[in-house]
Amino acid sequence: MNKTLLLDLCGIYNLAFAIFHLFFWKLFKWNHDLKRNSVGNRAIIQILNIRLIYIFLLMAFIYFFYPQQLMETELGLVLLIGFLGFWVGRTVEQFIFLRVKSKMVTILTIVFFFGITIHLLPLVVR
Repeated sequence: MNKTLLLDLCGIYNLAFAIFHLFFWKLFKWNHDLKRNSVGNRAIIQILNIRLIYIFLLMAFIYFFYPQQLMETELGLVLLIGFLGFWVGRTVEQFIFLRVKSKMVTILTIVFFFGITIHLLPLVVR
């Protein structure tokens, strides 16, 4: 498989998660639900979500605009491993912190495993 195509797929995946996180306020009714939290916790949740959006956009940007550097440099290798580690960690945390049996959680977990796979492939495909 073409390694550049794999990197583009990783970029699309991260861009999709940035867009998904933009809708968290509406999807999770944060304007209502977060009022039950303290001001600090409410702020932290929203700030962390905005920072995640930033990270997803940064990851997508790097995948789209620096594919050669990702494939050919030591720093690129470190970034590929780091991005993979992000998605592995997120998937593991799904089992630790989100022990909810629902169809949506199951689907999201499958999507995370797909993310791990596509972020692993550029490291193993020659």
